[in-house]
Amino acid sequence: MGAAAHARRPAGAPSPAPARGLAALSLAALLAWTPAPPAHAGATCREEPLRATEVVQSMELARKTVAALDASGAEVALLARSGQDLGRYGLRWSHMGIAVRDHPAGRWTVVHELNACGTASSDLYDEGVGNFFLTDLHRYDAAILVPGAQLQAGLKRVLATRTPRRLHEPRYNMLSYAFSTRYQNSNQWLLEVLAAGMAPPGQVETRAEAQAWLKQQPYRPGTVEVPAAVRLGARMTRANVAFDDHPFERRMAGHIDTVTADALLRFVQERDPEARRVAVE
Repeated sequence: MGAAAHARRPAGAPSPAPARGLAALSLAALLAWTPAPPAHAGATCREEPLRATEVVQSMELARKTVAALDASGAEVALLARSGQDLGRYGLRWSHMGIAVRDHPAGRWTVVHELNACGTASSDLYDEGVGNFFLTDLHRYDAAILVPGAQLQAGLKRVLATRTPRRLHEPRYNMLSYAFSTRYQNSNQWLLEVLAAGMAPPGQVETRAEAQAWLKQQPYRPGTVEVPAAVRLGARMTRANVAFDDHPFERRMAGHIDTVTADALLRFVQERDPEARRVAVE
């Protein structure tokens, strides 16, 4: 059907190597936290195999997404999925990747950052559209954002270099501050790659340069309200959550300015008048 579920492997790996326990931004689980006895940070996440019906639904969503990508005529597009219910926080999408046509890893390949679940580290992955959706989805729908020709060309240029790898910070923090290089969440990596593709060639090669360019635009991060008790509990029990990169006054007020998929989509659509959005349901 054109949406093969490639074995999940780090980007650029010479051969497929299955990896389990990978996760993107888990805001719902974090913000639903209530005080409990202390636990060791970095505990492994509970994993249960997807039910057969969930696999079928995920593969059907992948098939429709590939068909929509083919029909779009795009060479590069942004792809968003809904891995959890974030509606109470005003968010619809939880995670994004860059879909690349005729990538060395496959016809349509999604390049994105994933966190090794329960740890404070991440890596970059090239995988098929099927694998991108083969997770515990909250809704079986997707958003495709097709950039204009200029931004597509910029992204193709950047993706053909080592810049995406240089822009990756393996120290993962699901609520990383949008303008700090200490940590990174998955959507933040994609935003900084977008900055490299939008800026003049050579202007953005490092994370500091990407964030300086984003401030000039200006990029407005998504703000998530995280009460003090939740911040304390999350920091004590989760290896992949930290708040020490956030400005003190904002953090103490519970205002956590992080990179969300919704804010990222909005930013691209505001800056690129040729960008068009395609819904897949």
